[in-house]
Amino acid sequence: MIRLASWVGTTFLGGVPDWVWLLMQTVIVLAVLWRFAKYIPVALSFLAQVYILLIRGTPIVVQVMFIYFALPLISGWRIDALLAAIFTLVINSGAYIAEIVRGALLSVPKGLKEAGQAMGLPFYKILAYIVGPVALRRMIPAMGNQCIISLKDSSLFIVIGVAELTRQGQEIIASNFRSVEIWGAVAVIYLILTGFIALTLKFVEHRTQIV
Repeated sequence: MIRLASWVGTTFLGGVPDWVWLLMQTVIVLAVLWRFAKYIPVALSFLAQVYILLIRGTPIVVQVMFIYFALPLISGWRIDALLAAIFTLVINSGAYIAEIVRGALLSVPKGLKEAGQAMGLPFYKILAYIVGPVALRRMIPAMGNQCIISLKDSSLFIVIGVAELTRQGQEIIASNFRSVEIWGAVAVIYLILTGFIALTLKFVEHRTQIV
C-alpha cells in the first residue's frame, strides 16, 4: 500500500510545476491568516510590547555583544562588526522611538479625533491630516534627544572592534601617547556633531511652531 501511494505520488504529482506548489502554499497561508485575522492585531501588539521590554531593559553593550558573538553561534552565520553595530543601533533606537511616537499620539486631545469623525473622515485621513501633524510637532524634541543619545552610544561599539571615532582616537593614542590632545579632539568632534543636531532641531521646532 505504501509503495502504491509512493508510485502514485511520484507519477502524477512529480510533474506538477513548481509554481503550482508555490501557489498552493500561498493559498494555504492566506487562508490561515484570514481565519485568524482578528487575532493578528493582538499578536502584533504583544510582540511589540515584548520587543520594547527586552530592548529597554538591557544595555546596548549587551545587545551588540549578543548579536556579534552569540547570534552567529545560534544561526551559524558570521556577522560583520559594522553590520552588527548598525543593526544594534537600529533595534535599540527603534524601541525608544516607538514609545516616543506612542506618547505623542496619546498626548493629542481626543476632541481632534472626534471632530474628524464628526466630519465623516476615514481613520487614515484623521491620522494624516489632524492627529498626525500635532503629534509630529510634539515628538520633535524627544526624537532629537534620541538622535543625540544614539550618536553618543555609537562610541560603545568599541567593544566589538568597530572603527568608530572613539576607536580611532584610541589607536592614535597608542602610537603617540598624547592622551590629552587626542581625547580633547574626540570630545570636540562629538560636541560639534551633537550641537549641529541640536541646532537643526531648534530650527525645525521654530518652523513647525511647537505648541
